[in-house]
Amino acid sequence: MPELLLELLSEEIPARMQVRAGADLKRLVTEKLAAAGLKPGEARVYTTPRRLALVIDGLPARQADVADEVKGPREGSPDAAIAGFLKNAGLADLSGAELRETPKGKVWFAVKRRAGRPAPEVLAEILPEAILALPWPKSMRWADKPMRWVRPLHRVLCLFDGQVVPIKVGHVTAGDVTVGHRFLGPDPFSVTGADDYLAKLSIACVRLSHEDRRDFILAEARRLAEAEGLRLVEDAGLAEEVAGLVEWPVVLLGGFDAEFLSVPREVLSTAMRTHQKYFSLETAGGALAHRFVIVANMLTQDGGATVIGGNERVLRARLADARFFWDQDRKEKLDTRVAALGQIVFHAKLGSIGDKVARIEKLARVIAVQIGADADLAGRAAYLAKADLVTGMVGEFPELQGVIGRYYARHDGEAPDVAEAIAEHYAPLGPSDRCPTAPVSVAVALADKIDTLVGFFGVGEKPTGSKDPFALRRAALGVIRLVLENDLRLPLRDVFGAAWSAHAAGGSDPTSDLADFFTDRVTVRLRDQGVRHDLVAAVFALGAEDDLVRLRARVDALSALLASEDGRNLLVAYRRAANILRIEEKKDGIAYDDAVDATLLMQAEEKALWTAIAAAKPGAEAALAKEDFTGACRALAQLRYPVDSFFDKVTVNADDKNLRVNRLRLLSSIRGVLDRVAEFSRIEG
Repeated sequence: MPELLLELLSEEIPARMQVRAGADLKRLVTEKLAAAGLKPGEARVYTTPRRLALVIDGLPARQADVADEVKGPREGSPDAAIAGFLKNAGLADLSGAELRETPKGKVWFAVKRRAGRPAPEVLAEILPEAILALPWPKSMRWADKPMRWVRPLHRVLCLFDGQVVPIKVGHVTAGDVTVGHRFLGPDPFSVTGADDYLAKLSIACVRLSHEDRRDFILAEARRLAEAEGLRLVEDAGLAEEVAGLVEWPVVLLGGFDAEFLSVPREVLSTAMRTHQKYFSLETAGGALAHRFVIVANMLTQDGGATVIGGNERVLRARLADARFFWDQDRKEKLDTRVAALGQIVFHAKLGSIGDKVARIEKLARVIAVQIGADADLAGRAAYLAKADLVTGMVGEFPELQGVIGRYYARHDGEAPDVAEAIAEHYAPLGPSDRCPTAPVSVAVALADKIDTLVGFFGVGEKPTGSKDPFALRRAALGVIRLVLENDLRLPLRDVFGAAWSAHAAGGSDPTSDLADFFTDRVTVRLRDQGVRHDLVAAVFALGAEDDLVRLRARVDALSALLASEDGRNLLVAYRRAANILRIEEKKDGIAYDDAVDATLLMQAEEKALWTAIAAAKPGAEAALAKEDFTGACRALAQLRYPVDSFFDKVTVNADDKNLRVNRLRLLSSIRGVLDRVAEFSRIEG
């Protein structure tokens, strides 16, 4: 079957946007093809800094013919109805229609046939729509062109079955011509299909596959490092980024003066990675080496010597600046810098960073007491945590905030726990970031994040929809991870209250809103870990649960119960009881929550159920009191067979009014004892 080849050639697309754009292009085109009746076969997408390319194999040459059946009026209908039917069916008279017998009598039918269109004709319509619909994070317009796109579009190549589909995208009309590498293969050339396109681009110094470029870069970097007796500092994120910066990667090895190794490793790595996109190398012993890997986009006649020399000069200047800041910053102690934080605005409604430091110092002490950390060390670490923001090093390398503060704290003779807490108080920054475990670090990290959350909620700056300008969802996730991964028994509502009391007057107490926000965040977090959202909702429904460790234990126990046959059957019985109660309580206008009258238990099955409930309830409550949620669920599981027998043998809505009321109260007892563990009505499935 025919093949579609599409290439969009533009100015350099930002590296972070390329892979996503390729996936979006593939999705948009294949969805539109399928909707148009041209079901695509295998689709492959390629991305480079200058181009997005899509190859789809196995496309039909044309749409299938379509036959639509048009139902008309009954035989003998008025002429106007017949005329309308003929017009709709595209017929001149009834000779082209068919009279069929139906349950409502004889009815006229016609088959309206619509021939499928050739694929190129359909492609000419849907491809420009798909291309212009690409959801770029940022796009641009240029004055003399009638379109908006990520970067100026230069060429479009579009072939179907080897023939040009002359689609028009903005000001550009497609053809069969493209160009290779901007410098190594700039001459235009025509292609006849995907294989020809891939082969000629390779000759023109373009590695079309992002994954191929990334893997080649890493393999070459490792090879060069091993040849020098070194090893590559693996950096998957940098490899992805660099693969999006070059079309023809040339991997080279450079170096810098060993004297710069007196500067902390993180400073050197940041200068190389963030500013220059270099890979760091290390010795067999794990120390940073004074060598680095460059990925160029150019072949030179001198084997890369000029490229290496230029990059070494640039890096030398960067590292000289870093060493200067390192030497200068250490001349002033961290605690003397804290006063300067009062001159930096944190937020117009929340004061300066100095104000924030004063708040988190108090809160860190409160949290430290709660989690068994040293309150004095936590307070000291919180006091110094932001001081490195006014150092020259962080001014030049903002990525080092916290990290460089640790080095300066060590230099000043601060306690090791204080220095580590300064470095770790921003963590975790995301779902995959390492979570602090040292008690002092955890106390300060929690204080910083909770102060931010309470402050912004208190002044009405909450996340809305997809908008979260102050990264409050990330801060909440950080709090949740710190609590759960460190198994902290921390009453969050009390901590929120302590944090709010440290804020100046103004705004409204956000504790309740923040608790609801955390409920949502915890649900999302646990769901991402494979925990059913309905089980989390069932536990949260019990009331103001703000001990996340206890919450997780309840959910795990409930999950284990429902994974068993007894638990599943118990859930079915609960629903049956709850449904009967809901109907009867609504009909009677009363709740059947009163005690069961044991003298009215007539049948053996209802007596057995009442005995089982009487035995299970104290066992479950004793287990709950000890926070033994597994034990509580085990006690409830004993109700399974008595409940089954009750529903099999006992008629709840008995003719005798007293028996009916008593049996409804018995059902209410089932509901009540199960709802002590979780609100079973929230459980799905």
